[in-house]
Amino acid sequence: MLIETLVADAFGTNCYVLSAGPGSECVVVDPGIGIAPRLEDLLAERGLKPVAVVLTHGHLDHTFSVSPVCGASDIPAYIHTADRHLLEDPAKGFSANMMSLVGTGLEWTEPDDVQALADGGVIDLAGMRFTVDHAPGHTAGSAMFHTADDEGLYTVTGDVLFRGAIGRTDLPGGSDAAMQHTLRDKVLPLDDATIVLPGHGPSTTIAAERARNPYLKRAAQLDH
Repeated sequence: MLIETLVADAFGTNCYVLSAGPGSECVVVDPGIGIAPRLEDLLAERGLKPVAVVLTHGHLDHTFSVSPVCGASDIPAYIHTADRHLLEDPAKGFSANMMSLVGTGLEWTEPDDVQALADGGVIDLAGMRFTVDHAPGHTAGSAMFHTADDEGLYTVTGDVLFRGAIGRTDLPGGSDAAMQHTLRDKVLPLDDATIVLPGHGPSTTIAAERARNPYLKRAAQLDH
């Protein structure tokens, strides 16, 4: 699997381009603020053709460029059903202070084709198979996407899990209790060899996070 990463200038959000290799179809994950021009250049350079945009959750720093990216290639956007409303009005997912960081006068249009996903759903895109894992806590509709190839296991975690940290739970739709259950029931059971592609910061592995991430250590102490 070819994994290209573009980091948005605002909020340092990771936008991933996943494909079987140069000159093939691809999937764009979380196109954030100001990412569209660099994404267009990357796609042209690698000869990649997007077939879908996959969103880990509905926060604006992950969805800002979804409509122009989808519109440019006439492709659908996929998001968990519980965050679907954030593509209608992204302000519902941010506090007033956070929205002020994005800027005033935002002209927002949602993509023409939005596919709402459910927990456990499977989508086949660009020769890759993604399993949807509902992982609430950061937002009500946060989701992880699991995929694999001959060389390994990969999980796109969005703002569920970072290297050494997790996503905040104090924004609208967030829940610390839900996040703790997500970490215990959805993250900790993952294979140690799984490569984690987070929404912010460098990649990591489940083994590394199991060993050093204090939030996973806390979640492991939860009673079932």
